[in-house]
Amino acid sequence: MKLVFTDLDGTLLDHETYTYAQAYPALRELRRQKIPMILCSSKTRAELEYWRQRLENQHPFIVENGGAIFVPRGYFPFSVPQSSESSSYEVIELGSPYPELLHSLRAASEQSNCRVLGFHLMDAEQISRHSGLPLEQARLAKKREYDEPFLILDYGRTPQLLSAIESQGKRWTRGGRFYHIMGPSDKGLAVRALATIYRKLGEPVVTLGLGDRFNDAELLNSVDFPVIVWSKVAPILKTQVLKAKITDQSGPSGWNEAVLEVIRSR
Repeated sequence: MKLVFTDLDGTLLDHETYTYAQAYPALRELRRQKIPMILCSSKTRAELEYWRQRLENQHPFIVENGGAIFVPRGYFPFSVPQSSESSSYEVIELGSPYPELLHSLRAASEQSNCRVLGFHLMDAEQISRHSGLPLEQARLAKKREYDEPFLILDYGRTPQLLSAIESQGKRWTRGGRFYHIMGPSDKGLAVRALATIYRKLGEPVVTLGLGDRFNDAELLNSVDFPVIVWSKVAPILKTQVLKAKITDQSGPSGWNEAVLEVIRSR
């Protein structure tokens, strides 16, 4: 069984326009071969539900930098281990509760004397301006559960802030536009956990992973075939994912190129 784990922004989606039109050939091929495409993003559950509907995707998905795995109820012919049930999903929670993260971010900001601007302090209009998201999607981005994106306002004190976050027992990562504070989870942990569940189906599992930013490093290091979709940080990210291939093109064009190459050749 083949599995495709993919980031969204800057990977399957264009970093500026959020289009994925250039990826249509690979998306059609994944559907034809019935290969699960698992969205693995810093986006919230509400955002990924929007994109799953757009992409006609019915597979499990990973939210907020690995904070939780959402498996549609009845997707597997067995109960998902270590999950809780909601009306629509079996949920594996790997991250820290959102209020705990906000407390830790405030404490780290005070400790480091470094001001930050988190999503919880922004309205949807501000998030839209900083992210380029349409206003409706910015509202979905505020519905956070396991991860807080933030801007650093005193950029010269960034090292002190990040050290203070770690002293609070939390982790941090950097995406395309924002830093993020997280609990013990990351994308790689979630990818490995979900791949293990697929293996319970009794078939060998081969994994392809695609990402473009530093917060994708753990994802890429957790798959059999890691692909870095070209961005300006790709050469630096490559030093963190030594076996990764870098695409020639960026965004959905690079994504399309890589997916077709891997699934047609193996």
